[in-house]
Parts: sequence; C-alpha cells; structure tokens
Amino acid sequence: MEQRLTDDERLTLKTGAFGAVFLVSNADPGMFAMIRESIAASGALNGASGVVKEALTTGPLPRLPRDSALEVESVVLPALGRAVDILRKKSPQDLTVYRDVVLAAADRVARAHRGVAPGEAAVIERIRGALAEPA
Repeated sequence: MEQRLTDDERLTLKTGAFGAVFLVSNADPGMFAMIRESIAASGALNGASGVVKEALTTGPLPRLPRDSALEVESVVLPALGRAVDILRKKSPQDLTVYRDVVLAAADRVARAHRGVAPGEAAVIERIRGALAEPA
C-alpha cells in the first residue's frame, strides 16, 4: 500500500542518502579521492527504484551544514532515521531498497580510493545504525 511522499519527505530521503555519501567521503578526504568517490556513489544511487528513485532524482539538493563533520552527522543520521520511518509508514516495500542503496553508496565511496579507511568504516557503522529498525 504505497502512499505518495510529500516534497519534505522526499527531501528527507535525499538528505539522508546524499548526506551519508558526504560523511563517508569526508571521513578520508582528498581531491582525487573525491572525484572517484562521487562517481562510485552516483552509480549506487542510480540503482534505486520506485519511490526511492523518485526521491533521489527529483527536487532540490539537500542543504547540509558546512562547519564540521559532527554538524553534518547531526543532520544526516536523524534524516536517515526519519527516512526509515517515512518509508515504513508510506511505502514499506521500498524500505529495503532505500537501506540497500544508501549502504551500497557508502560502501562504494569508501572503496573507491585505496580501500576502506578506519574512519570510513566507523562512519558506515553509524549510518547502518541510523538505518536499523528500532529495538
């Protein structure tokens, strides 16, 4: 029973997904790495379907804080949790798609340049936790 997402709900999904990529990319920064990571992330995000694809490919880009990684994380991780709640309520068949796409993008970004650094692995675990079902 899929319900149409509002513009704000689509932006929440996009903020979580794009923000997760940004967090992983910035966990091990570097200009050359950033280019490879962007390409890797776009490949994973393009693998989305249904409501998730619509949310990730339409509307404005999310606005993330720029002051610190902690500030970005304080926006992105809650957005991921809200995205899970939104999909659970409005389009439960797309919840696994969202989780898989976000985690695949994060993993591809981490592996795009010299393998997964410890900082990237730690960020991916926090992303995984934000996407988990509440206990």
